[in-house]
Amino acid sequence: MPGGAKMLALATALSVRVEWLEYGRGAMREDSPAQAPDSRIQPRSFDLQDEPEYTGVLQLTARGSTGDGDDNPHVEIRGVMAFKSAWLRANGLSQKHLDVIYANGNSMEPTINDGDVLLVDESKIEPKDGQIFAMQSESKGTIVKRLVRSDFVGWIIRSDNPDKARYGDETLRDGEINEVRIIGRVVWRGGML
Repeated sequence: MPGGAKMLALATALSVRVEWLEYGRGAMREDSPAQAPDSRIQPRSFDLQDEPEYTGVLQLTARGSTGDGDDNPHVEIRGVMAFKSAWLRANGLSQKHLDVIYANGNSMEPTINDGDVLLVDESKIEPKDGQIFAMQSESKGTIVKRLVRSDFVGWIIRSDNPDKARYGDETLRDGEINEVRIIGRVVWRGGML
């Protein structure tokens, strides 16, 4: 859950009461009469028997580069994106570890296209062979790439785009993997077909 300052900023941006957003209590807006919380979209999950149909995930203005890198010096909450609660549960995803960011660039095509919506699970920060991660590189900023384990060089940061002259591999020796901070694993992408 976001801290108090972020929760207040989110409630202000959505023009809703903080108590309603955080706990589902009372009226959604100050001028609304007291009503039962909307059971379709709730910003936090409850016990399975009380679980809402949808769970809100913070939608950030951050961009993960699928190209040369993106510097995100100032990230804001753009809104809340709703995901089916049952789908999150079936895939072992917890709302408190999820953020929505956007792809920027073409190096991960055809898997991820420029402008695609990316769901990042920030609890998954251990490198795994063949998985796609959002990473923070000191030299490139925020990048979205596939990590590939190599017996010879350690880890390879790989683009899915077949144009390897333009989107070549970057190698990281085992000790160098710590120079790239893994933000989280990309667990879902949404975009145009």
